[in-house]
Parts: sequence; structure tokens; C-alpha cells
Amino acid sequence: MKILKIFIILFLATSFFELKSDEENDVLKNKILKNIRCLICQGQSVYDSESEFASSIKLIVDRKINEGLKEKQIYQFLREKYGNWVIFDPQLNKNTYVLWLLPLLLFLFGGAIMYKKTQKKNEK
Repeated sequence: MKILKIFIILFLATSFFELKSDEENDVLKNKILKNIRCLICQGQSVYDSESEFASSIKLIVDRKINEGLKEKQIYQFLREKYGNWVIFDPQLNKNTYVLWLLPLLLFLFGGAIMYKKTQKKNEK
């Protein structure tokens, strides 16, 4: 009887860990799909799209997650196959410095202009 109880506890414990793993995979899959651009539907993520391209990408991402690939490895695979444009959040590299630094520069430049304007008003 004790052996039966041990088997039942082990069965329940392993099924709980499998469910947790499936939930983690679904969360990771959704996170990745929301960050991939649908090449058919302009400006729409694969997660939101119903196109054939989006359906095939969903299957590819699901298969890659089941193969044990990490998020960065999946993004790298998709970049190699479809180019950097397929990812909504591009990496920081020599081709994207302007993309990442331009908002900061514009913010600093605008702040400097506002500071000068307030200084001129205070002087008058």
C-alpha cells in the first residue's frame, strides 16, 4: 500500500512539473511572437496576425522551443533566415547606433533649447 501511495505522489508531482513547464513555454512563445514582425501584414506582430506566414512562424517558434533553444537563439535563427527587420526590437550594433541614440540626442538637444529659452526669460 505504501508503494502505491509513493507512485501516486510521484505521478502527481511529475505531472505538476510538466504543466508548469508547458506554461513557461507558452509564456516564452507568446513573448517571442509579440516581438516578431509579420512580413505580410505591415506593422503587425506575428502574435496578432492570421496570415499564412504568421502561422508558419508560430509553428517554427513552437518547434524551436520544444527543441530546447533559448529566446536569443530563436531570434538569431529568424534574423539569419529573414533579416534584422523581422524583429521589432533590434539589437544594438553598428547598423543601429543611430536608431538607439537619436531619441537620446533629440531629448538632450530639446532640453538644451528649453534651458536657454528659460535663461533668456530670467535675464529680462
